[in-house]
Amino acid sequence: MDNDLSKIMEEAKARLAEARTQAETNDIRIRYLGKKGEITSVLKQMGKLSPEERKELGKAANIAKSKVENMINEKLEQVRQAEKAAQFKLEKIDVTEPGKNIRIGTKHPLAIVEDEIVRIFQSMGFSVYEGPEVETVFYNFDSLNTPDDHPSRDITDTFYVSDDILLRTQTSPCETRALLTKDIPFKIVVPGRCFRRDTPDATHSPMFHQVEGMVVDEGITLADLKGTLDEFAKQMFGSDTKTKFRPHYFPFTEPSAEVDVSCFKCGGKGCNVCKGSGWIEILGCGETHPNVLKVGNVDTEKYTAFAFGMGIERVAMLKYGIDDIRLLYENDMRFIDQFK
Repeated sequence: MDNDLSKIMEEAKARLAEARTQAETNDIRIRYLGKKGEITSVLKQMGKLSPEERKELGKAANIAKSKVENMINEKLEQVRQAEKAAQFKLEKIDVTEPGKNIRIGTKHPLAIVEDEIVRIFQSMGFSVYEGPEVETVFYNFDSLNTPDDHPSRDITDTFYVSDDILLRTQTSPCETRALLTKDIPFKIVVPGRCFRRDTPDATHSPMFHQVEGMVVDEGITLADLKGTLDEFAKQMFGSDTKTKFRPHYFPFTEPSAEVDVSCFKCGGKGCNVCKGSGWIEILGCGETHPNVLKVGNVDTEKYTAFAFGMGIERVAMLKYGIDDIRLLYENDMRFIDQFK
């Protein structure tokens, strides 16, 4: 049996010399040291031997097992190092190779304009307020003094999710939410997305962005509204910008007005941007209707308010000379890169 053990060690040594991978080396371990391995088979024959012979065989078998195990471990380390070197060679990095150009993105023009609008009003003491895009009929229409037969309530104008749930058509619902949740007095500006059933064309989109503003305090008048919007226009379009208020109608303000600014391209002389008039319409506004304040449980004998709303797309198109609103939604990097 000593000869068998010597033969097994020689065979194991020979096989290990030919092994090239960790898997092959582990197969040799199982072949010779496993539960059904060659050395284990020799030990199973010990029952036929005398006690003295078993002692000698056990000693010889343990020595053989230890030598084979050492040879396998050495071979396994050699194979690991060889595989590691081969992997390094395969994945080596040429430090002299030029690096890849990383394309740096830029803010979308709508984000640029929204940030600028919000910054201007924050500089005047306004805080940012936000509300849900999926609204109830109550907040979107009822609380804003909108008559039941108003065209904006029709399914041809508004995206309804159910009879009582819709995609907000304006950021104005946040006025009511603020009145019901915030302490008075307050000054808020509300940027956000809105949705209307408009057919996409150069000036219309079913999804667009607005910035709403509201101020509630004692003694708020149209003079405060005009002063606020005049300052906004000067910061947004230039210090020489003038504003003009024109009477208008909105259910949630009384009196109501639309605001024009002097054309920042021609200075009021008349050009293609202002269509020769010298003025550009930018927003709607007015003194908040008492019915809206009452929904928020505001004492209309003590407090008054004003509100305004503007389309971010419109301001962006005017500011950057964009003639088609669809360009703002096509995600064409050739277009967006111009605003870096």
